[in-house]
Amino acid sequence: MENAKLSSYQFFVMILLFEMGTSLVISLGSNAKQNTWFSILLGSLIGILFYHVNYKIYTYYPNELPSSYSKKIVGKFLGSILGYFYIIYFTYICARVTRDFGELLVAVAYTQTPLFIVNAIMIILCVFAVKKGIEVIARTAEINFALMYLFAITGLILILVSGLIELENLKPVLRNNWGTILRVVILETAFVPFGEMIAFTYLFPYLNYSKNGRFLGSFAILLSGINLSITAAINVAVLSVPLFENTQFPLLSTIQYISIGNFIERLDIFFIFAAFIGAFFKIVIFFYVAVIATTDLFHLKDHKKIVYPFGLIVLFLSQTIASNYQEHINEGLKFVPPHIHIPFQIGIPVILLVIAFLKNRKKEKNMSKTMKEG
Repeated sequence: MENAKLSSYQFFVMILLFEMGTSLVISLGSNAKQNTWFSILLGSLIGILFYHVNYKIYTYYPNELPSSYSKKIVGKFLGSILGYFYIIYFTYICARVTRDFGELLVAVAYTQTPLFIVNAIMIILCVFAVKKGIEVIARTAEINFALMYLFAITGLILILVSGLIELENLKPVLRNNWGTILRVVILETAFVPFGEMIAFTYLFPYLNYSKNGRFLGSFAILLSGINLSITAAINVAVLSVPLFENTQFPLLSTIQYISIGNFIERLDIFFIFAAFIGAFFKIVIFFYVAVIATTDLFHLKDHKKIVYPFGLIVLFLSQTIASNYQEHINEGLKFVPPHIHIPFQIGIPVILLVIAFLKNRKKEKNMSKTMKEG
């Protein structure tokens, strides 16, 4: 671990930017049609439960990273294997988000630029940030959080002034569609982005007042869920369900509809800024966590020594995980949630929590017995 500390506010804004990330600009939960907003909100509530599971484990082993306390819970051998698999998981998801961002920019703004160049620029920025440390990342998050909300509020005002919102597009609300909504929640929104908070288990020890972690995390997840839910509702209200379902980047399409007096229009730059800020913080946090987990697991003295190799690995993976964008999306929707997200985000943490609970309960009983005998 670094010799660093995060304030409660920094921890809070990092979660918000991480959670909104690329989820703000992609068609998250679009299979729920006009009820997408509800599937996102419900996913955030389930995400809070996931977060509490991980935070509860941390309370048994305060000021330790998961790669360390997992060895105490399931033994050195199994704990090391779990730590190794989580490094692979964080690296893989980091590469996936990098690919998401690269494909987005190539499709929207840099159509003549190779995907490799776009991804490489983002990875170079992340390598620089991770070398500087978590405190620098946190201070950068504070600045960008204000910018993100400035863009959001400005965009919302312009959409309202343009008279683009048609509330009829949001009807019928929660009627005859519960099966689809629950399927979207279980396979999509509960795990992306809210279940990805598993990455923040490696940041708990940096928190100045770790006791605030439970409330801060829960509130940040809920607020990000509300933000994403409102964004989805606006996208559906402006675009209508058919267009919302069939567009890769609904927020971009919504922004492109803004036109006030034939003067204020073509505000795609809002979308680009939001996409860049969100993607950067999601990628850099996954990147940082993978590096710190490796440093801790293999008892390295300095995390900076492995930053460059990790950067090359993430860049290589982002290029090779799929041959094209459609394959990348299909893999993310059909393969990753059941085979990767479910085990790593909820399966393993629940097992670790049960074992940690039983071990600590036994330890408390032994201590109580010893005190009585004394």
